[in-house]
Amino acid sequence: HLAHHDVLTDLPNRALLSDRLRQALAQARRDHGKLAVLFLDLDNLKPVNDTLGHAVGDLILKEVARRLREVVTRQSDTVSRLGGDEFVILLQRVNTEQDAFVITDKILDTLGQPFNIDQLVINISASIGIAIFPDHGEDVDLLLRNADAAMYRAKHEGRNCSRFFDASMAPVDEDQESP
Repeated sequence: HLAHHDVLTDLPNRALLSDRLRQALAQARRDHGKLAVLFLDLDNLKPVNDTLGHAVGDLILKEVARRLREVVTRQSDTVSRLGGDEFVILLQRVNTEQDAFVITDKILDTLGQPFNIDQLVINISASIGIAIFPDHGEDVDLLLRNADAAMYRAKHEGRNCSRFFDASMAPVDEDQESP
């Protein structure tokens, strides 16, 4: 269990997420279906850790995991923690981008509710990047990388929002740059 789950939140870790994502990709290819990868990073957890301590930050991370499990309820989907304040959610069998957007809206809403930790009321938010198979990548690494790029766009555009990956977010391949 410990090899595949995050110790703090008991969510699947990177290794288990990668395995589930590979299986989901194989299924989506067989069914000619779509899936979504949501890359979530908490906004402003560092100041909480710096001012109130990592113990409070850890309690927030546990509560974030609980809230995410409440929003993402389908057995086929996976809520995972990569580490720090980064979470990835695999949504299997989405029909349209709108399906993923509905879930990100619910996530932003639930994480926007105050956290009551040790008689403190703490407000945080999240930035979420979304990548859809097959539109935004056809393998585990590319989908995660593109969802991460979309998350950085969400952070750059004001935080507490979600963004879909688009080609303008793709990193420039240094080997293909013109001199």
